Amino acid sequence: MKQICVIDGQGGGIGSAIIKQLKESFNEKVEIIALGTNAIATSQMLKARANRGASGENAVMRTVPGANIIIGPVGIIMAHSMMGEVTPKIAEAVAKSAAKKILLPVSQEKIEIVGMPSVPLPHLIESLVNDNLKGFLNEQ
Repeated sequence: MKQICVIDGQGGGIGSAIIKQLKESFNEKVEIIALGTNAIATSQMLKARANRGASGENAVMRTVPGANIIIGPVGIIMAHSMMGEVTPKIAEAVAKSAAKKILLPVSQEKIEIVGMPSVPLPHLIESLVNDNLKGFLNEQ
């Protein structure tokens, strides 16, 4: 069974929306692990029906090396993003993981990704599942 780590911080809203869509599309065919940069984010993602969840820097560092796929906002690979919740060790662990990373171009940081049209979050998540994830899961 493929293991998908969904990483989010602050209130966990993006991660929760991703997990809800994953559950609708794949039900129990994948294991979804909610990794929050804080307990509130993890709690919200667990309410969205993640299979398991953990919070904080150490949880991310220990879990992402074994993941098949990592999903989250682009800030999860940027140290000090999400109002400082993404530590340098979290960003490094995610970036170094051999897992495929599917990142949503949403950021509250002073970073702009050139060439990315402004697309509402629900459409980004739908594209993530239909265009990026289904093919990857089917090819392995």
